[in-house]
Amino acid sequence: MSNHILTIAEGRAEGLRKVSFELVNVAQQLAAALGGDVQGAVLGTNVGAWADTLAKTGMSQVYVVDDAGLANFAPESYTSALAAIITQANPSIVLFGATGWGKEVSARVAARLDWGLVTDCTVAQVVNGALVLTRPIYAGKAIAQVKAKGFPVMVSMRPNLVPPVEADKPAAPIQAVTVTLKEPRAKVIETVVKQKSKVDLGEASIVISGGRGVKGPEGFAPLEELADTLNAAVGASRAAVDAGWIDYTHQVGQTGKTVSPKMYIAAGISGAIQHLAGMSSSKLIVAINKDPDAPIFKIADYGIVGDLFDVIPALNAEIKKIQPG
Repeated sequence: MSNHILTIAEGRAEGLRKVSFELVNVAQQLAAALGGDVQGAVLGTNVGAWADTLAKTGMSQVYVVDDAGLANFAPESYTSALAAIITQANPSIVLFGATGWGKEVSARVAARLDWGLVTDCTVAQVVNGALVLTRPIYAGKAIAQVKAKGFPVMVSMRPNLVPPVEADKPAAPIQAVTVTLKEPRAKVIETVVKQKSKVDLGEASIVISGGRGVKGPEGFAPLEELADTLNAAVGASRAAVDAGWIDYTHQVGQTGKTVSPKMYIAAGISGAIQHLAGMSSSKLIVAINKDPDAPIFKIADYGIVGDLFDVIPALNAEIKKIQPG
């Protein structure tokens, strides 16, 4: 087994996602400790530009599967493509992002290759030659350290926990990998694109979330105004989503998205453990709630006891005063 650390890039129509460059950062640290090198993998349709970008992040090799059969996501097809790349690269560690896409394909590829998989990790480090991983368990109520029995092993890392590397290095060689893709059991017949938020929730550096305290769909208006001022994304608790006040794509929590922004503002959110599981790794947490005993205050760095409909507009007005221009 080699000491290659293979990162699996993830992209969308607009290009590679930020987590792809964060994984390279993690891989570089592991490679330095193991005396190995970093390699990358890109797959999809017409992904040459993605491969060119990834090749400039300081890695030694980029593997590419560029196939028309990967135009739409099909679990079986992506699993086959990734299995072919991993078999050819022969790495000791494979890194995925702990995103919806990453969780789906990492589990399937690990089963296909019969590898171990440690999911949703926040820290990956080498201790005495062994891979030690830190991950939250029990919906974030406890933190576990997992020691891999050996190599090879697969790991999925939470996004937004390390800085992304820059694609400004000399380009690494790019190698095409050929794989025969079987017809998937299910096909994408039509893609209906919902109206996107101005800022992607999963990659935002600031997230402003509303809960039951917003009282209705119109209650998100002041949060959206503050989000515009701060160039932030709007999130929500499950209670607000289940009530139909905002689309599910905004849900943060155990059954929604996991976010780790630089600042998380929770407005009218009590702090149920399921919600905390999706945002407790935020760098700075600000809680706004009328109830001084709300559980959210126990993990907040700053707490404001007050009505969000008074606090949010006042906060927005003060921030606008100090903004340039």
